[in-house]
Amino acid sequence: MSDSERGGRWWEAGGAYFELIKPMITAFVAFTAAVGFLVADVAHIDLPGTLQVFLGVALCSAGALALNQFLEREADALMLRTCGRPLPSRRISPGRACLFACVLLVAGVAHLIHWVGWLPALLASGSALLYNLVYTPLKRLSPLATPVGAIPGALPVLIGWAARTGALDTEGTALFAIHFLWQLVHVLALGWNLRHDYERAGFRLIPAGSDRLIAWLMVGHAALLFPLALAPRMLGLADDLYAAAALVLGGGMVAVTLAFLLAPTARSGRRVFVASLLYHPLLLAALVAGAF
Repeated sequence: MSDSERGGRWWEAGGAYFELIKPMITAFVAFTAAVGFLVADVAHIDLPGTLQVFLGVALCSAGALALNQFLEREADALMLRTCGRPLPSRRISPGRACLFACVLLVAGVAHLIHWVGWLPALLASGSALLYNLVYTPLKRLSPLATPVGAIPGALPVLIGWAARTGALDTEGTALFAIHFLWQLVHVLALGWNLRHDYERAGFRLIPAGSDRLIAWLMVGHAALLFPLALAPRMLGLADDLYAAAALVLGGGMVAVTLAFLLAPTARSGRRVFVASLLYHPLLLAALVAGAF
């Protein structure tokens, strides 16, 4: 084998492992935790601490996501959107993927313990365990998997908050609750849009029944999210700029979910999903801007 061929194989293997950690999701999870850390004490900016939180949570998230792909490799092979992932396509062996995931998780938890503290490390490890040992098998059994999965999805901002304050208090819980409700709208939209693919794998992320039931759930969660997103302003974490942004973004979420309720089509379902993707980073940006 020539050097160029070896180099090509190493490049392909590295790309497969990089794909295994879902880098975009990992980066955004770590960014969410960093925002939680920053807004917990805007009067005393700690950039080195922010970086340590980002790195630790990124390692934990990468490990949890890689472990999830190991556990769901057979289901992934059945779905059109996931059959090309590294494990179903046999670009990485299951044993190596599991080892890789565990090393990342252990490294992330150890990093958080050493540089940040035991509480964020405990929350991060608990999030990974809940995601993989409870949410993942529950997806095949019950739509309760959706609210259960929303917990680890909402924990990153609380991990960042706890890393800065060393506590689980009212402000941190409010940030967690906002992200929890957002997760419910997001996952319901994702589950409905991919319902046929999920059926192939035997996943039950959304309740069985009419589209109207799912639409009402989306509307209900979006309606609860609308006032709850104002909590950071009421608690003194952000200013009127954030409040205005939260009202606009929340109103948009309610509007698209109502549109889906009135006409549950593929187009309106995609709009809810896209709106949920935009809501989260824009609200975080408004939170940071409104806190300073």
